[in-house]
Amino acid sequence: MEAKRELIEENGAAISIRRQCELVGLNRASYYYAAASETTENLQLMRLLDEQYMQTPFYGYRRMTVCLRNAGYLVNPKRTARLMGVMGIEALYPKPQTTVVNPAHKIYPYLLRGVKIIRPNQVWSTDITYLPLAGGFMYLTAVIDWFSRYVLTWRLSNTLDSLFCVEALSQALTLGKPEIFNSDQGVQFNAVYFTSVLPQADIQISMDGRGRALDNIFIERFWRSLKYEDIYLNCYETVPLLVHGLTRYFDLYNYQRPHQSLGNQTPALVYSRGIQSF
Repeated sequence: MEAKRELIEENGAAISIRRQCELVGLNRASYYYAAASETTENLQLMRLLDEQYMQTPFYGYRRMTVCLRNAGYLVNPKRTARLMGVMGIEALYPKPQTTVVNPAHKIYPYLLRGVKIIRPNQVWSTDITYLPLAGGFMYLTAVIDWFSRYVLTWRLSNTLDSLFCVEALSQALTLGKPEIFNSDQGVQFNAVYFTSVLPQADIQISMDGRGRALDNIFIERFWRSLKYEDIYLNCYETVPLLVHGLTRYFDLYNYQRPHQSLGNQTPALVYSRGIQSF
């Protein structure tokens, strides 16, 4: 299996990872559920970067480099920037548009500024976050309902390929349909599936302003809760253990833990009652 996995080209390949898996006879689930890896020191640095990012998401790679050096690691800004790129994180703050947007990727406006969220399925949002493991890392995506904070679906992957995001959205759409679907401007969410299926279902697409932390605030808060209440505490060693832990945490979050912002009700209860009311 390892030999087959090494044949898969992740970045810049002319054919999709799904098709590559078919060609080499590798089950796609087996491919995606092997943790991505770096050197031991880089994994340590990435864990520190992730924890720092949860506290100071406005830090760019230069400040992050200072933090790593203060922790005793002799790193240069180039290395920090590369690791942040692998993790899929960047500083969250408004900044000048200095890059040319790929004309193939349409940038949708942010539709939620000043909008009052009053019912479930009014707005859903999605995002991707980095999850450290003892010997590697994974990426997690989730779809969350803004009104109830209910996590509708989630998926794991060891690459930033758009497929696991598409799978999460596809499953969520079997549960309901939002009026507005919000995401960041990442290429995963500019995939043809997102930009074609959503409008065809009469779902408006909203995208965060680049580098704006507050545009997707509910899912950003959720990532913080997940990491401090589960991921950092348990330091999962393998992907199966991570899957088990996430399943347990999502059940706790959705169905058992009362949320003060929801009048001490659970997200699942608020979501289900809200659907019945509307």
